[in-house]
Parts: sequence; structure tokens; C-alpha cells
Amino acid sequence: MKKVMFVCKRNSCRSQMAEGFAKTIGEGKIAVTSSGLESSRVHPTAIQVMSEIGIDITDQTSNPLSEFNADDYDAVISLCGCGVNLPEAWVLRNVFEDWQLDDPDGKSIETFHRVRDEIKERVEKLVESLQ
Repeated sequence: MKKVMFVCKRNSCRSQMAEGFAKTIGEGKIAVTSSGLESSRVHPTAIQVMSEIGIDITDQTSNPLSEFNADDYDAVISLCGCGVNLPEAWVLRNVFEDWQLDDPDGKSIETFHRVRDEIKERVEKLVESLQ
């Protein structure tokens, strides 16, 4: 089973939503973790917009990337264009993608919905490609 790390700046919105989608869409197919260059909290609006579509991310936690070992992962997905700030070992995994999605933090609920839906599409493609 392939192991995927979603990483973002604060591990609050985008990477948390990606983790929630990947755990649901990729259940039994991939193992998923998310982290941030720094840790913070799981954003309440991210929890809300995911619950609207039946995915509960309330038990997910915000963790710093430094707690993990790059060698444990097959795929690393940056969601914020932060790939340039990642330690080299993370960028050199078999699969590395930098999705560069808008940060919905502090923006309207519509922005959260749009970014959530963009993440879902990309996660679906990612799960397919890792089979």
C-alpha cells in the first residue's frame, strides 16, 4: 500500500481536507498523513465544509513535518506551493506534486467550497494514479 503525505504551510485547511478525502476515496488503497511546515489547528471552517459532504475530519490533528521521516512515504503532495521550502528528501520521493491551491483561511465560505472541490478532484486522480 502506497503511503502519501499531504503537506501545507500550517496543516490547517487544505492539507486537512486532502487527508480527509484521501482517507475516504483511497480507503484500503493508500495510507495517508498530513502535516505542515509548522503545526496549528484543524480549521473549524474546513471541518464544516467537509462535514457538509459527509466526511468527518474532527479527529485529525495538525502536525509539523519534522515529526515524520521522508523515507516512509511514496508520494508527497504540497498544497500551497511550499515545495520550495521542503527539505530535499521530501521533494525527491517517487511522486512529488505541488498543487498550489488558494489558501481559504480568512476567506469566504464560497472559497472554502471551491478549494474543497478542487482538492477532491485532485485526490481522486492521485488515488487512481497510485494503484
